[in-house]
Amino acid sequence: MNNPGNKMGVMHLTILTAVNMLGSGIIMLPTKLAEVGTMSIISWLVTALGSLALAWAFSKCGLFSTKSGGMGGYAEYAFGKSGNFIANYTYAISLLIANIAIAISAVGYGSVLLGVELSPVGVCLATIVVLWITTVCNFGGAKITGQIGSVTVWGVIIPVVGLCVLGWFWFSPSLYASAWNPNKLDFFSAISTSISMTLWAFLGLESACANMDAVENPQKNVPIAVFGGTLVCAVIYVLSTNVIAGIVPNLDLLHSTAPFGLAYATMFTPTVGSVVMFLMALACIGSLLGWQFTVAQVFKSSSDIGYFPRIFSRVTKHDAPLVGMIILGIVQTGLALMTISPSLNKQFNSLVNLAVVTNLVPYVLSMAALIPMQRLAGVPGRQAKMNTFIALIGTIYSFYALWSSGEEAMMLGALVTFSGWTFWGMFIEKKELTAENIYQG
Repeated sequence: MNNPGNKMGVMHLTILTAVNMLGSGIIMLPTKLAEVGTMSIISWLVTALGSLALAWAFSKCGLFSTKSGGMGGYAEYAFGKSGNFIANYTYAISLLIANIAIAISAVGYGSVLLGVELSPVGVCLATIVVLWITTVCNFGGAKITGQIGSVTVWGVIIPVVGLCVLGWFWFSPSLYASAWNPNKLDFFSAISTSISMTLWAFLGLESACANMDAVENPQKNVPIAVFGGTLVCAVIYVLSTNVIAGIVPNLDLLHSTAPFGLAYATMFTPTVGSVVMFLMALACIGSLLGWQFTVAQVFKSSSDIGYFPRIFSRVTKHDAPLVGMIILGIVQTGLALMTISPSLNKQFNSLVNLAVVTNLVPYVLSMAALIPMQRLAGVPGRQAKMNTFIALIGTIYSFYALWSSGEEAMMLGALVTFSGWTFWGMFIEKKELTAENIYQG
């Protein structure tokens, strides 16, 4: 029997949720948002509302679902075993792509810190080196990775939260106003341009229900914590990226590969800026360590139930899926080579857009699955209607974010998703070929 005294309260869980989301996703955002200007604050508000709707719906999925497998388990309620597979498949691909974007962030901050100007090929090679270092470091298992990540995450949290509090002493309203729409973009085009990038910072909100068994009164506290944690992140994201726009000129932000370091150098001294760059580069590497292990585990768990090739199930004595990590390292190397761009920022943007598109596929499947999930759970009509309405808002926002990601990201994301059904046909095991999955004439 669980001891209630050992369980988390709502405040602890809310903080934990926010910290889990405050990874490395934000550190390149000021540069991307400078393309639009300070009117991107509207994109933040739209994304915050959409993310809060998604967070609410995911908190309900976590409470009503009796299936394992995260979003794959949710999708199975509406789309069966193949829905489970395609949700986990697109989520895994999204993580692979996101890992490359995180590695590029680390390279960007590291190159500025060391005063080295890298060519596109140089950026690619440095990114590959970072990817393999973090892969090899995971060969020893999850324990060390978790310990490192719990420390390095503060390399992002301290500078970002510090800027939200201290940055206002250097904030110039006139500088902020002058950067409202520097490129004279159409209003709706400007908002759409930055939607996928702002959503990038919120990816991971779906994992907030993982600790529900360790929470007091989960029926009440999990939705509060998920919603509250997402709201805390929204406030921090909006404040930090907008205060920078009132400290550093828009043109300087636009050409920076280490915007937070530039902000602290402007506020204090270049030395302080260098310290912030070091902390954030370190945080990126720490975050990447955890995500490299996570994506290997996603492939392993899907392999264990027969959805992915069995080779991903092999583990060492330290319970590390070594062979899978090596295969995924090779795949990420290939993706890094395929996405070489004239500038680091352009490569980062392309990867983020594609990661967002592939991540939104399991989001949409999970939102749809909440309806039959509630029926099976016997959720009262009024409560079920409210949850369905909020999930619908999250779905509409997800489709808007898909459209805003651009034609190239949508095309590549569609190819990735469609290829999933081919893999499903290849790897589905005989035991899955039941009346549930095939047509009985």
